[in-house]
Amino acid sequence: MRILAVSDTHGDSWALQRALLAQPKAEVVLYLGDGEQEAEEVRNSFPEKQFHMVRGNCDWGSNLPAHLLLEFGGRKIYMTHGYAENVKYGMDKAIYAAQEQKADILLFGHTHEPLTDYVNGLYIMNPGSLHGSMGTYGYIDITSAGIVTNVLRVR
Repeated sequence: MRILAVSDTHGDSWALQRALLAQPKAEVVLYLGDGEQEAEEVRNSFPEKQFHMVRGNCDWGSNLPAHLLLEFGGRKIYMTHGYAENVKYGMDKAIYAAQEQKADILLFGHTHEPLTDYVNGLYIMNPGSLHGSMGTYGYIDITSAGIVTNVLRVR
């Protein structure tokens, strides 16, 4: 199963659409905040894909949850925008929150810095910011052989 992870589009619905078109095998889109409006717009163009979203610090007035714990392919994914965990100053709070939920994968945004890591059995990904011509997004492959995370530049 392929899962697309995106964050921080900040009004750039075209970049979000390009990322979805670039990953046609992705069945699920996990949106990590700061662009709820364009995520909702683009979601309507891809009804075959599951969308799950959390609010970011720039999603003013949003009713989306701050965190979600989801399960795909027998693996738990903890997703958050990251502002509540102060990820700009370190990942410890976010890692602890994911571990507390017994997650296999931690996804967050907010810093606009792409990252993939593996710490004490926890896969960690920040897909970076999808805004602009140099935007990035991530994907996660969950298979019987394991988990693969990757960050790509939108084209």
